[in-house]
Formats: sequence, structure tokens, C-alpha cells
Amino acid sequence: MQSMYFTEEHQLFRDSLKEFLKKEVAPHIDKWEAAGSIDRFIWKKFGEMGYFGLSIPEKDSGLGLDLFYTVIFLEELQKINSGGFAAAMWAHAYLAMTHLKKYANATLRKEYLEPSVAGEKIGCLGVSEPFGGSDVAGMRTTAIKKGDTYILNGSKTFITNGVSCDYMIVAAKTEPADGNKGISILVVDRNSKGVSANKLNKLGWRASDTAELAFDNVEVPASNMLGEEGKGFTYIMEAFALERLVMGINAHARADYALEYALAYMSEREAFGKKINQFQALRHRIADLYADMDMCREYNYSVAYRMEQGAYVVKEATISKLRSTKMADEVAYECLQFLGGYGYMEDYPMARLLRDSRLGPIGGGTSEILREIIAKIVIDKKEYKAPSN
Repeated sequence: MQSMYFTEEHQLFRDSLKEFLKKEVAPHIDKWEAAGSIDRFIWKKFGEMGYFGLSIPEKDSGLGLDLFYTVIFLEELQKINSGGFAAAMWAHAYLAMTHLKKYANATLRKEYLEPSVAGEKIGCLGVSEPFGGSDVAGMRTTAIKKGDTYILNGSKTFITNGVSCDYMIVAAKTEPADGNKGISILVVDRNSKGVSANKLNKLGWRASDTAELAFDNVEVPASNMLGEEGKGFTYIMEAFALERLVMGINAHARADYALEYALAYMSEREAFGKKINQFQALRHRIADLYADMDMCREYNYSVAYRMEQGAYVVKEATISKLRSTKMADEVAYECLQFLGGYGYMEDYPMARLLRDSRLGPIGGGTSEILREIIAKIVIDKKEYKAPSN
């Protein structure tokens, strides 16, 4: 299939990734879903294949490839039907590692970024807190400078990879009186004294560990600061654009998978003497769902293209996540219905997919928050500008 976004090299990468996931990941998914954790060996295999280094510069042991390799990586991860496994991989590569790639000094790049590319160290991003998820400026975690260290106190919650990680990218107030201008980002080693993690029990995303983190007088070297002190809020806002586009791409990919599975089932299932894909009511519903999915997919590709060209796509990425995750929930719900009673059985993929999909309109900024961001842009004419480096 010809595409304005994907080259022949992209397609070869997709084929190779599909084969890798089928051989190395798919056989273990049910075990990881049941255990609520992912075996460590698979991280190393992802690293060996270069999957964590797609967007990382070659000087940091990455591949320095364009954003559409990342799009393919995200899409194919959704096709193995484990939102938790997919989240563990992309949260490491595109939440934690993004901040290292952009703002880490030479020492931190060597100590954390390069081992992350190799799959030898696992990272997580700690922004959301028990008393405020999307209200980043209202965070209570503090990191007060004392000599050549910061003393970190507070908590974070809903942190993907929070239990299994080797390091944490943590946002904290280094100048509490300065509001959002007093927020900074630090790299915190998981083994630091005073760090603890409590695993949370989730509706979906069962394969990944999600944690509440606590920091009790944790000493963090001042050299572990990412970027400039007090610029953390700006860094977080910039990273949200990528995170929201990632979740938009995840959404259209899982909707595509759900439709493919439902169509295959409907082509074999018979009722009243004919295949159920021949009933007009079902055919037309499929047509509507497919159209919605395809519109989101094409929109997401266009946003990825603009981001690749260097545009600051806050509005577009926000729309991507808002509309794509809503669409994916509708597709998952309807595709489960197409399978009838089998859709409700855990032996079929739709039950898990429905649970996993439900996090889409919540994580990375709730749909309610996203609508307010869009309203500010469209109604109040608010401009979001890229941070000056």
C-alpha cells in the first residue's frame, strides 16, 4: 500500500517488528498479564534489537530514526493485545527517556540514557500526584537544595514501571513559593535511601506495574538535575504533546486491531443461515466504526509529520488524544458486541482490549482537561509556545 508517510524501509521495519513480537513477546503475554509483571529478559531483547533507540541520537547509542519508526513501533505493540505490556515499553522509551534525551548532562547520559537504550535499565516518569493528576502546577512534592544535594519529599501516583524501574524522572518544586516557575526535574535512582513503591491494582493494563511512589528525605545529587532549575513545568508541557500523540496513535492502532479481529470472526460466524457479516445492520455499523478509526489514523499521521518537521503541536496532539481515545472505546465496545457471548469470555481478546482501552481517556490528561486546553486555544486565543533551549 502506497503512503505519503511510510517508505519501503519503514515497511521492512514493520515486518521485522511484527515477526519479533510474534516470536519473542506474544507467547509470554498471558503469563505476564496474570502475574502483573514483565520478565526482565524482554527489555534486554528490545534493547538488542534497537527498539528503545529509535528516536535517540547515534551519539547516545541510538539509531536517530524519524518519528514514523516510532509510529510503527507503537502501532504494532497494540496488535499483541496487551495494553499493559505496550505501556511499559513506550513509557520507558517515550516518557522517561525523552527527558534524558533532551536535558541530561554528559554524565547522566552515560549512566542512564545509554543503558536505557540497551534495555539494561528501566525508567519511569513521576509527575502525577495523589492530590492532583493533571494539575501539574499544584504538585506538592518538594526538592529543597542543601549543599550539593536536593532533599526530595513527597509522593507520585499512577506511575507506569514505578515498581520495576531502575531510575525515576521526578518533577518536584525546588522553589515552592514560585508556583509553576519553581518546578524542576531530577533523575532519582530507584535504590536511593527513602524511596519506596507500592503497586496498584488496576482494572486493565494488567501486565504492567503501576505504582504509588513515596520519597522520604531522599538525597539526590544536584548534578542529577535535568536542564535548568525552575524550567521543569515548561519541559513537562512540551513532553505532553508527544505523550498525547503516543496515546492517540495507540488508540487508532488498537481500534484497527479490534476491527480486524471482529471482521475475521464475523466472516466465519453464521446465524439464520448466513454469515453475520452479511447482515446490513452489522455491516453499516462496521462501516461507521472503520470510518471513524481511519479518520483518526490519518489525522494522527499528519500530526506526527508536523512534529517530525519541528512544529510545536500542542493543539493537534491534544485533539489527537481526545478524539482517538473516545473512538477506540466505542470501537472496543461495539466489537465486543459483534462477538456476542464470546466477546465476554476471557478466552477471546475483546474483554481485555475493552478494559485496556478504558484508560485512554484518563491517562496523560483526562478528556475533560484536554477539552479545556482546546477551549483556551480556540475560544480564549491562548498560545502555547515551545520552550527556548
